Amino acid sequence: MSESKAIIFGCAGKSLTDEERGFFRGEKPWGFILFARNIGEAGEIRDLVAELRETVGREDAPVFIDQEGGRVQRIRAPLAPSYPTAAALGELHRRDTQAGLRAAWLMSRLHAFDLMRFGINADCLPVLDVPVEGAHDVIGNRAYAKVPGVVAEMGRAAADGLVAGGVLPVMKHMPGHGRAFADSHLSLPVVDAGLDELRAHDFAPFKTLSDLPMGMTAHVVYTALDAQNPATTSAKVIGEIIRGEIGFDGLLMSDDVSMKALSGDFRQKTRAILAAGCDVVLHCNGVMDEMRAVAGEASVLAGPSLERAERALSLLGRQDGADETAAREEFAALFEAVA
Repeated sequence: MSESKAIIFGCAGKSLTDEERGFFRGEKPWGFILFARNIGEAGEIRDLVAELRETVGREDAPVFIDQEGGRVQRIRAPLAPSYPTAAALGELHRRDTQAGLRAAWLMSRLHAFDLMRFGINADCLPVLDVPVEGAHDVIGNRAYAKVPGVVAEMGRAAADGLVAGGVLPVMKHMPGHGRAFADSHLSLPVVDAGLDELRAHDFAPFKTLSDLPMGMTAHVVYTALDAQNPATTSAKVIGEIIRGEIGFDGLLMSDDVSMKALSGDFRQKTRAILAAGCDVVLHCNGVMDEMRAVAGEASVLAGPSLERAERALSLLGRQDGADETAAREEFAALFEAVA
């Protein structure tokens, strides 16, 4: 892999500006992420993805998207079907365990068909957060269930379905966002639960899926672990919990650095994220001044971070040869059978 910076960037629109093109060529981010603002006609998406890769000179550069189903689905009809929420899959699992697991695998396999059509090769899924009663609905029906074991089972099936279609999964939000009583897009959630409770409930699905290639941090303070810093900028949470107790040795990316939960300017936030032990800084909104500040502080991917990045990319392109029409029919039938 040619030299890359420890950054994933978004872009402003449906095609690159000359300024973006020159900036990406100069800074060489490791990957990119698309949002609804970047989604045009099918040909426009394909062209944008190809152009992003061309700026960094790497055909395997990961292009991420949040394609979960429900309200978090960036590519929508007519380019991709409207998929059910994770909670709907979880309800199917509650009624019929095997049907629920199969549906989770199939939905991810269908996401892979949808995404690979445009060259998008990484999906920020599965959501392994386990909500508690009264928590903010920023997670809500994006979660499979309120039972850690069910979330882990469904998350494994979802991750396997993506990998079977040649798409990299990213589990989120480590070490658990389900207990947060605020939306980290807007403010900093603080969780006061004790360590034993966090271990049994929040950390459990991530520990079960610790072998996955990529994970994303939570902008959440856990007072039992580090009362001063959210997980994303906490060396203690990343070192002792995510890397240590959970045992995750995949590529760890921050949640979006432009979210309001993090304090400081973009240079300070970038330094804090990398110093805490994240491998890659994620910046999503495509605002050029912010991206320049992030790039100014980001290091080149090297050492264990580079090894994790290469290990993740080695999974790309391993498609299983599944029949798309048959998979869509089976997925629809699973929901009809228990309706």
